[in-house]
Amino acid sequence: MSESESPLAALRVAVRERRMPDPRVRRALLESDDPALARQAGRVLGPLTVDGDQPRQVEVAVLATCTVGPYEPLLRAQLVGAGFLPTVRPADYGTFDMALATGEFTRDGDPHLVSVLMDAWHFLPGDWSAAEPDALEKHVETRLEEFRVLLAGCLERTGATVVVHTVPLPAEVRDGVISLRARARVTQLWYRVNAALLGLAEEHGQVVAVDLAGELAEAPVPARDARLHRYGDMPYGDGALLLLARLVRRVAQAQLGLSRKVLALDLDNTLWGGVLGEVGAQGVQLGGLYPGNCYLELQRTVRRLREQGVILVLASKNDEEPVERALSEHPAMVLRPDTFSARAVNWSAKAGNLRQAAEALSLSTDSFVFMDDSDFERGQVGDELPEVAVVSAAGDPAYLVDSLLRHGWFDVMALTETDRKRPELYRKRALRGTFSAGFGSSEEFLRALDLSVEIAGATEYTIGRIAQLAARTNQFNLTGIRYDEAVTRRMNEEPGHLVVSVSVTDRFGDEGIVGALWVERGPEVWRVLNMVLSCRVLSRGVERAAIAWLAGQAHEAGATAVEGRYTRSPKNSVAASFWSDAGFTRTESPDGSETEFYTLDSATAASAGVDWITLKERNGSSHE
Repeated sequence: MSESESPLAALRVAVRERRMPDPRVRRALLESDDPALARQAGRVLGPLTVDGDQPRQVEVAVLATCTVGPYEPLLRAQLVGAGFLPTVRPADYGTFDMALATGEFTRDGDPHLVSVLMDAWHFLPGDWSAAEPDALEKHVETRLEEFRVLLAGCLERTGATVVVHTVPLPAEVRDGVISLRARARVTQLWYRVNAALLGLAEEHGQVVAVDLAGELAEAPVPARDARLHRYGDMPYGDGALLLLARLVRRVAQAQLGLSRKVLALDLDNTLWGGVLGEVGAQGVQLGGLYPGNCYLELQRTVRRLREQGVILVLASKNDEEPVERALSEHPAMVLRPDTFSARAVNWSAKAGNLRQAAEALSLSTDSFVFMDDSDFERGQVGDELPEVAVVSAAGDPAYLVDSLLRHGWFDVMALTETDRKRPELYRKRALRGTFSAGFGSSEEFLRALDLSVEIAGATEYTIGRIAQLAARTNQFNLTGIRYDEAVTRRMNEEPGHLVVSVSVTDRFGDEGIVGALWVERGPEVWRVLNMVLSCRVLSRGVERAAIAWLAGQAHEAGATAVEGRYTRSPKNSVAASFWSDAGFTRTESPDGSETEFYTLDSATAASAGVDWITLKERNGSSHE
């Protein structure tokens, strides 16, 4: 590749033109295993600013027990690769304990994430005796407890998500113990340290723990650079730091709503070996010995993703009848016909098929991951739909599962019951599309759906789902404010605020929690700070029913008005007229505010619902 074609040259142009690098360049950043390239890219991207429509922004504070070194540019390159406009702020060297003790990571308030970079020597004594394992064990456990106490105190002072990682045991410690029994004891101690670090995520909702030690066990990179460690207190090699940067980038994707929802899959030489049209269903390679076992394991992996809420779409150039027969009748087939929420089995261009599938599911193509063995098909989709994450199924099928999973496209902060139900919900959505074809008007269709909406205050069981909706909803997101789980929980506990979930059912089944509202309750005015609603229930009147319910609550509490807000974003134009359509009047915005403000008296707003929706009260009663 010439200099003019290199990713670094493209990044320099993007920085100079004050825009995000194009998706192909960002994809190259994510797929590269070259830490030198990633380090250079991160440095080039240091001054990146963007004019016009702003991408998702993320601020990450880095708190380290050692020298940060190249971790800052490596992390920046990963975050830009994922589509973020990042700010990475390393704390000063030697301030680790102080920053934890005070909870002050930056001068500008809480960041989104705090990446804690830890070296084993934070827990180990500088000098120790292999003849006194009890003393070593006591020192390590004392240091671990000190870290846990400092972290717990820190979390009381910040709303940031703190990312900790497991720490590899230095070989010089392990091999410095020549007794095999004593060496096993030291190793066991270190496994307990890492188990405790992973357990912090269970103790504290704001902590995410990632397994760097496990990643290093699988990756062909050295964990440590002894010379850099002694010379500059940089214990990790660049390859290890790139692995950690990837793990933190995956956390950012999950927390801030850039996770993908849909996996679109080819069939021939992707979900099975061979070309169906040439060898028939009985001749495809699936199960048994290599390479059939590779395709079987991929199907099992895909099934596990579906069980966790990933929506599956079939995108294959084939005749439909033999595909149906193969999926239904092959004895080793794991993914049966009803596993897929949408199917595009034809000879049309796959980019067009993915667009149609997105339309049928009422999802954006930027929520799609596409996996195919054909260089041509991947290239065509990448050219026409650059926002789609493209995964190669070419080459040795032994690496299919790794290719699909390594970038963490589907990671979420926590799995909710709605996530588990999502594939079936979207399959039923496709059925609703077929059902609607038999009606003369949209209102006839909506009345026939038997829609029911339930609105309830947030609970410990629903806060995770509510925060997930805030992070992942783009189209009907009135203000773009993405309240995370910690902030949502605090607001829910304050008497001056109200957080509610919106659930929907219809004749096809239960959609689960599909929306949420964050409200400031004043004595005279209730202000809707934000409202989000899943795109799969748009255009049914659910949003109107939710606001009518809220206005009724405000009126009963003595408030005279409800205030709504709308802040335009590149993706939420579908919600631009919501407040005016509901009868609200636009009012003057504060000086310099890009947010539009609307108001309506609470009694009038309470009657702004729609008569084809049954509104369920929390006690189980209902009214039209």
